[in-house]
Amino acid sequence: MEKLYGNAVVGQSGGPTAAINATLSGVIRGALAAIEKGSIGKLYGMRNGIEGFCEERLVDLGKIFTTEQRLRDLERTPAAALGSCRKRLPDPAENPVPFEFIVDLFKKYDIRYFFYIGGNDSMDTVKKLRDYTESIGYEMRLIGVPKTIDNDLTHTDHTPGFGSAAKYVATSVKEILCDCAVYTTKAVTITEIMGRDAGWLTAAAALPRLSGGIAPDFVYLPEREFDMDAFFSDVRTALKAHPNVVIAVSEGVRLADGRYICEGLPGAKTDAFGHTQLSGTGTCLCTALRTELGCKTRAVEFNTSQRCAAHIASGADIRESVAIGKKAVEAALRGVSGHMMNFIRSKTGYKITIGSVDVAEVANAVRRVPDEFITPSGNNVTDKCLDYLRPLIEGEVRYRTEAGLPVHFKI
Repeated sequence: MEKLYGNAVVGQSGGPTAAINATLSGVIRGALAAIEKGSIGKLYGMRNGIEGFCEERLVDLGKIFTTEQRLRDLERTPAAALGSCRKRLPDPAENPVPFEFIVDLFKKYDIRYFFYIGGNDSMDTVKKLRDYTESIGYEMRLIGVPKTIDNDLTHTDHTPGFGSAAKYVATSVKEILCDCAVYTTKAVTITEIMGRDAGWLTAAAALPRLSGGIAPDFVYLPEREFDMDAFFSDVRTALKAHPNVVIAVSEGVRLADGRYICEGLPGAKTDAFGHTQLSGTGTCLCTALRTELGCKTRAVEFNTSQRCAAHIASGADIRESVAIGKKAVEAALRGVSGHMMNFIRSKTGYKITIGSVDVAEVANAVRRVPDEFITPSGNNVTDKCLDYLRPLIEGEVRYRTEAGLPVHFKI
């Protein structure tokens, strides 16, 4: 592959994670090394993803990250330091105008390398840009770098950001179990965990089984149809065994007719990609339990904390997130384009290698929790699932503090 000289740009898109800035740091590290070797000119950061790029809101990251400490602080900062967006590009075959505009900006800033850190919809953006630039003969290297706490991207063992979110969920659920155990009054606590179509993060709520042996009584994933009568029966059985029942449920569980549990709530809305905005599943189930069983209930919605709890990030997650960002730059310099970087797990033990897959295989697809990870009853996860999850949450992250609080980097 012939060398391609020009500038690079990196952006972040979709919901942020506790590790998305670690991936950004990896891209910056890889690009700075390439700049030093004369392979790349400048590295721009686009504020608020492709939306900000279209408004020419760019920053020269090479001028900002001049020390190792700044990069290390960035790696331990939650949310997306460059800002994010949820802008959906049209099909270039039906409406090429936005793409013509974007390519004009690529030419204006001599952009030849494009790195986009995001999830399913972000990979769709990379695919469309790849298809259009190839169709007009504009030579570029476009790389998708995965992130999502949902862990639902296909063709990768797991996604950067998931391990840290899973660690937060598992730790918080374990703490809730301790809190609930102090009373003898019969009560049900339902923890609602993020996950629209895939229950990976909710499955992590069962990890306390590996630490002390106490875990939620039931774990309900969107991979299984939610049956309200079976749910009532499960809870009745658990309440006979002990007074404090703790349940983990995915926000995306659906009834037999395909409706989300929370869709009956007033004011339901959709986002820019047409997805139903989910919230309130735990509250709905608590209301149903009080009506059916007459017991005390409480709903705990983890919400935004799942994706921004950098104070309890997984050491493995942060290390791997930096590594995949650096590998993205190396792949682009080798001539790879239109690919998403991915993690490949060894067959024995836990060892990860980083490769890539055509982004067309990933865009708009969903990787769900497999059958062997879910119990036959559909109300919990198997030990095999926990074996898969365990190495993703291991290791601690050290961070600088000031006045007793973590130091966060702002671009």
